[in-house]
Order: sequence, then C-alpha cells, then structure tokens
Amino acid sequence: MSEPDREPTETPTTDSSDAEAEGKWMIRNWVGIAVISILGLLLIAIALLQVTGLIDPLAPIADTAAQQRAVIGVLAVAVLAIAGWSWSSILG
Repeated sequence: MSEPDREPTETPTTDSSDAEAEGKWMIRNWVGIAVISILGLLLIAIALLQVTGLIDPLAPIADTAAQQRAVIGVLAVAVLAIAGWSWSSILG
C-alpha cells in the first residue's frame, strides 16, 4: 500500500503577483469553457430545429437535407476542435 502524501499537491500562493496571474488564468479558462458550452448548446438547438423541419437556416448554404446535415456535422467538428484546444490548455 502506498504512503499518503505528506504535503498538499498545491501550495497556497503567498505572492500577490502570483495570485493575480493565477486568477487571470482561471478566469480565462472558465470563460473558454463557458463559450464552448454556449456554442455547443446553440449548435444542438439549431440542429434539432433543422432536423425536425421547424426552421431552415442553412437553406442559403445547402440545398438538400444531406448537404445541410453535412454543414451541421462540420460545425460540430469545429466546436469539438475548439473545445479540445481549450481543454488541453487547461489540463496542460
């Protein structure tokens, strides 16, 4: 059985400039997560309205249903790519 940690994994910040930098880092990352969440939910809502036929916002871009679903798929991949980039900056 492994020995428990004797020290905390993160030490408290004693320097005000370090605390300010850490606060800015946290705000930037949480804003990034919020933006990705909003874009993802907006994409889901538009896709569901598009599939059910209630709205047709992609009509000027794509004529057939398959083309419109392809556009939604490309947008979904773009949101996932942005989310991955955002989350990798948080974890890395």
